Amino acid sequence: MNAFLAAVAVLGVSASAPLMASIAAPALAIAFWRNAAAVAVLTPWAAARSRTELATLGRRHVVLTVLAGVLLAGHFGLWVKALQMTSVAAATALVCTQVVWVVVLDRVLGTRAPRAVLLGCLLAVAGVVVVTGVDIRLSTEALVGDLLALLAGTCGAGYFVCGREVRTRLSTTGYTFACYGTCALVLAAVALATSTPLVGFPWEVWLLLAAVTVCAQLLGHSLLNHLLAVKSPTVISLLMLLEVPGAALLAAVFLGQAPGTGVYAGLVLILAGLAVVVGSRRADAEAMVEPPA
Repeated sequence: MNAFLAAVAVLGVSASAPLMASIAAPALAIAFWRNAAAVAVLTPWAAARSRTELATLGRRHVVLTVLAGVLLAGHFGLWVKALQMTSVAAATALVCTQVVWVVVLDRVLGTRAPRAVLLGCLLAVAGVVVVTGVDIRLSTEALVGDLLALLAGTCGAGYFVCGREVRTRLSTTGYTFACYGTCALVLAAVALATSTPLVGFPWEVWLLLAAVTVCAQLLGHSLLNHLLAVKSPTVISLLMLLEVPGAALLAAVFLGQAPGTGVYAGLVLILAGLAVVVGSRRADAEAMVEPPA
């Protein structure tokens, strides 16, 4: 079942970049509405099933949940802007380097990654490099977009690391409701401070925003948050590397950005890296507590 959910999650997040790159709206507005709309959808379930667990959450886990929401806001805000400044393939590949930052953060927090995990990370990141090729650009705008995507990846890593502990206390609905809500509030505050419009778009934009919310937010990130209870942040981040070839293929269909043969060779390397990391984690047999559904 977890394998099926992982496949759906990867398909969902793979649709994220091509959809957002085609939306004619400010980056902050796109990032805000995908989270705000998801909160609106989750509110009835959160009120019915998660009210008690959210009310009794300890101070440490409240802080971690809020921090995860702030980091998620940074992740989305920076990445959507990057998609508007550089190619879908480059932005997606750079944001997916978050797997490297998860390993670095774990090391800072005192958890040394096994050699097999490091090998798997290297294989997967090598696959990302093969997929995108060497993206040498003379445009200052594209270079800034690449940097923003890289920073978005570091925020994404912090978001998953914070969520790892919280997910042992909160259900998927409770955690995503609180995290997406915090994220939406932060993005709304930044939009207000920068005079960025959040409304007044044509109906085509609203239709694409709805598609991003359903595919990327509810079926993508929410399922990844669910899997975070039974998989490590490293494995989740490696799963998200599959977004690179997935987004490249979808961009070819919808945006006319045809992928090269490197997409297929890179996919093999990414899958090899996933296999190595998942195999290592199973061998270690790390004890994990199943949270409430």
